[in-house]
Amino acid sequence: MSTIYTTTPLFPDLIEQLETAGHEVLIREGWGDAQALEAADALICLLNDRVDPTRIAACSHQLKIIANVAVGYENIDVDAARTSGIVVTNTPDVLTESTADHVFALLLASARRVVEADAAVRQGAFPAWGLDQAFTGLDVHGKTLGIVGLGRIGAAVARRGRLGFGMSIYYCTRTRRPDLEHELDAQHVSLEHLLETADFVVVLVPLTGETHHMIDRKAFLHMKPTAILVNASRGPVVDESALVAALRAGELAGAGLDVFEQEPEVHPGLRQCSEHVTLTPHLGSATRDTRHAMAQLAVDNVLAVLDGNPPLTPVS
Repeated sequence: MSTIYTTTPLFPDLIEQLETAGHEVLIREGWGDAQALEAADALICLLNDRVDPTRIAACSHQLKIIANVAVGYENIDVDAARTSGIVVTNTPDVLTESTADHVFALLLASARRVVEADAAVRQGAFPAWGLDQAFTGLDVHGKTLGIVGLGRIGAAVARRGRLGFGMSIYYCTRTRRPDLEHELDAQHVSLEHLLETADFVVVLVPLTGETHHMIDRKAFLHMKPTAILVNASRGPVVDESALVAALRAGELAGAGLDVFEQEPEVHPGLRQCSEHVTLTPHLGSATRDTRHAMAQLAVDNVLAVLDGNPPLTPVS
């Protein structure tokens, strides 16, 4: 029997699956049980659980796998884990479509000022109809969608834009996607050209030293004053102070953000910006079906490794 430490409650059927396989499941909130963690054979954790070298060293003598319930894994020191012989896995693919849905929800809500209008109606301020009435928004159909990072989620967003809204697709990424260029008439362009041309700029790159503050003051100066930025990748990819300055100066029409530089803290300037601005608390994969699929994949990775088999989705 192996011991599995999880930093968050799992779905009941997944706990049953692990226990039926003969394992003990220790459900804890975060790192509150150091003794149990030290004796664990497997760790299931979330993106906001920091697994640093100190924590890895404390449990490395028995731990075989760290299963992160997320696509990203910047919360884990992968090199330290690998040095200790610990497998690290993530949960790609299963959240692609749900996250793409949310990206478009942010895009549409920001363009059409849904959140602002909803708040006004709830407060009894129903505006009179007019040619330039309150909460007049921006068209989405037929506009230009620029995607920075055309991976799985970026491709799913591109399909929604092109096939659902007749948008022109520009993309910027290291590796060209001839398949999507053919399927969606997508155009591979430089970041500068994308920023200068796109009506909606969607950022979907992983957080690395190279992408930290990729969207900064200089980037905003390249963008159209009528453009909207959507970030559903990682908060530090966007310089939030520069974003606030651009919004206040009217250099940018709006933003839809699902991630923030200092989560769960949000830049106070962003909280004060309301026109064409939509803020959500990291909800990209937050549907019941998708979150269950993510947890299921983490459990499947744990079971595979504890049975002496290769993991299904190892972090390379």
